[in-house]
Amino acid sequence: MKKVQILRVSGGKSTEMNLPVQFSEPIREDLIRRAVSALRMSRRQPYGADPLAGKRQGYHTPKRRKKFKTTYGKGISRIRRKHLWARGSQFYWIGAFVANATSGRKAFAPKSSKVLEEKINRKERRKAIRSALAASNVVVMDDNLESLNKTSEVLKAFKSNKLDSELDRSKERKIRAGVGTRRGRKYKTKVGPLIIVSKACPTMLAAENLHGVEVSVVNNLNAELLAPGGDTGRTTVWSKSALEKLSKENLFI
Repeated sequence: MKKVQILRVSGGKSTEMNLPVQFSEPIREDLIRRAVSALRMSRRQPYGADPLAGKRQGYHTPKRRKKFKTTYGKGISRIRRKHLWARGSQFYWIGAFVANATSGRKAFAPKSSKVLEEKINRKERRKAIRSALAASNVVVMDDNLESLNKTSEVLKAFKSNKLDSELDRSKERKIRAGVGTRRGRKYKTKVGPLIIVSKACPTMLAAENLHGVEVSVVNNLNAELLAPGGDTGRTTVWSKSALEKLSKENLFI
């Protein structure tokens, strides 16, 4: 089994411990991306057009002679139309209802009945989490990590163990290419380290103001937290208790 150094919150190394068996899983990037995609699709909201959109106007235009509003002899196609004015037996029409007409229906409108959710087997999902754990950059700190109740204390703990470069990296941002710049997502930023704790603790509130840093209880881990966007190698900062809980309760196995 691989061994990892346990760091003090104040800085420096203390002891060593064995990594749980979950970290020995072969890395399967294809499975990780599948699990991340399934999580993202489960959050999508169904959307679709009104079934009657573009179909409320126009009526059938007959081709029979001497019939009211007939198009016989007019040399026009047999599409549904609406008339704008009438002068005796003469009418002026414009196309309606069909997809190639102004204000007509959409040819292949999205339907709210479409199933957007992607399903993934439970064993696949757990294997993806183990694979993402194995591919992550693991840093373990003592249990004082879970008692930090100020943002400045969390920041100091990161600097004491030379993890401040990860915070600086997550502050960098660049302008997105494409039309997304006009849709409320102009900038792209990199994610920072993920703090993993054994239970709900003050650190969860203390770290939320650090840009790019996320905090999760070990039971709530998923492939997207460990590999955002399906890209492996995220730095994960574990508390000693969280790592022991992962091993003792055989999580994600």
